[in-house]
Formats: sequence, structure tokens, C-alpha cells
Amino acid sequence: MVEKIPMTAEGLEPLKEELHQLKTVERYAVIKQIAEAREHGDLSENAEYHAAREKQSFIEGRIIELEDVVSRADVIDLSKLSGTTVRFGASVTVVDVDTDEEVTYKLVGPYEADLKKNKVSVQSPLGRALIGKTEGDTAEVTAPGGGKAYEVIKVKFK
Repeated sequence: MVEKIPMTAEGLEPLKEELHQLKTVERYAVIKQIAEAREHGDLSENAEYHAAREKQSFIEGRIIELEDVVSRADVIDLSKLSGTTVRFGASVTVVDVDTDEEVTYKLVGPYEADLKKNKVSVQSPLGRALIGKTEGDTAEVTAPGGGKAYEVIKVKFK
């Protein structure tokens, strides 16, 4: 059975746009680069040719990856979510037990996670630790940098 990838509609859109760009623009541009590099003669010592082929390989690999992700996307309508338990789509305000630093994270799918925007993947160590918690619970996070504890202050859905 194919595993679905949880995602918001706003997280799916950039992936579709990138896929479209790769298939309609980048793919043809690199084919043109390869053709031009071939015209320069001996391919065994042609750096432009090898660079273009490497770029083509990357583009084709990324297209395959994005087609797979888009086909398995399980778009979750955040407007229909509510409750007090942390799960996908929740905005969770936590306080670091050691430093008293307060921060709000939004739990999203792995392809839309962005720590600079406080969007944390439900599959990350922090995301997994927060899932199922309610206000007042403590989440113990085991991460590469060491263990941390966070107290859940607020759970909301927008």
C-alpha cells in the first residue's frame, strides 16, 4: 500500500510549481546545453558537456521525486481541524523547561517544514514528541544536540 504524505494546500502548491518549472523550462534548457556542448567536439574532455549531463541527471531525479510526492500528497483542510490535542496542522506554543523561552510552532508535513518560519515536520523529533500532547503536558525531545523538555502552553487550529 502506498503511504500518503500529509500536507497542507499551501505546502503542495510550491511543489507543483517546481515540478511544472522543471518539466516545461529546465528540462528543455539542459537538453539545449547538452546539444551545444556536443558541438564543441571530443566529449571525453568536454567539461561543459559533463556539467550539462550532471545537471540533466539532477533535474530528471528531482522530477521523479516531485511526481511521487505530489501523487501521494494527502491534502488536509486545516479549516476543518479543531481540538486541544496536538496533531497535524496545530499551532503549538511551548516553553523550554530549561530556559523559559516561549515559541510557537506549526506542525506540517515533511515537505513543507521550515524552521525559519517555525514550521516543524510531524516526522521530526520535536514533531513526534508533541503529537498527542495537550496543554500542560511536557514533551521530551531526543535530538542530535541532546535532550530537551518543552511544556505545551497552548494548542490552536486556524
